[in-house]
Amino acid sequence: MGLLIVFTGNGKGKTTAALGQTVRALGHGWKCAFLQFIKADRAVGEALFAPSQGLLDFRTLGLGFVLPGEEVSRHREAARAAWGEARGVIASGDYRLVVLDELTYLARLGFLSAGEMVEGLCSRPSCVHIVVTGRGAPPELIEAADLVTEMAERKHPLHGGAPAQEGIEY
Repeated sequence: MGLLIVFTGNGKGKTTAALGQTVRALGHGWKCAFLQFIKADRAVGEALFAPSQGLLDFRTLGLGFVLPGEEVSRHREAARAAWGEARGVIASGDYRLVVLDELTYLARLGFLSAGEMVEGLCSRPSCVHIVVTGRGAPPELIEAADLVTEMAERKHPLHGGAPAQEGIEY
């Protein structure tokens, strides 16, 4: 039975936990897809590693974070296209594990309704496990999930002025 797993909350570690879950699945020979919804295509460690793995399909589908005051129409279009691509990946049944990194932001930004998200995730083939990450998971998603972990920030070096560090934040 495929599980719906959600890593949410304001603390660091959601994508990192999803990557750990992916490495575990790869270790068992599972074919995995890791789809990033909001992050822009840049040299993050996971994207640099992915091509070396024959079982990992890694795709960056977003245009980057939506900045205050920025026109959101192109982000909305990219997000809707990414959701369509993700639905196809999930429905194919080709992957035992599908990670939808930062999918929750689509609901937070109004690009995708929580109901549409949950319907799409719950209509997956029974053999497909899905991991969803992102802050502010909608209550409907939390209710539908089999496993939910909330990351709580206690302390972070960015708040002390330290820059984001290669290999840690990206």
